[in-house]
Amino acid sequence: MTDTRRRWRFVWSVRVLLALALWLLGQALDRPASLAACSASAALLIAVGEVGDGLRRRLRVRRHRP
Repeated sequence: MTDTRRRWRFVWSVRVLLALALWLLGQALDRPASLAACSASAALLIAVGEVGDGLRRRLRVRRHRP
């Protein structure tokens, strides 16, 4: 399996787990949301995290250049 496929599998796994956690949290707090809405929120959180990680890596490379 290639690195890209492994990374996408990991991202999808995290998205599913995060969506379920958000859905269960909503159920526990009596503020239910649909599973689709929780999945969209999970995708947004992952996208923001990936963008932040990319910026962090880019800044680290720029900082360590001579």
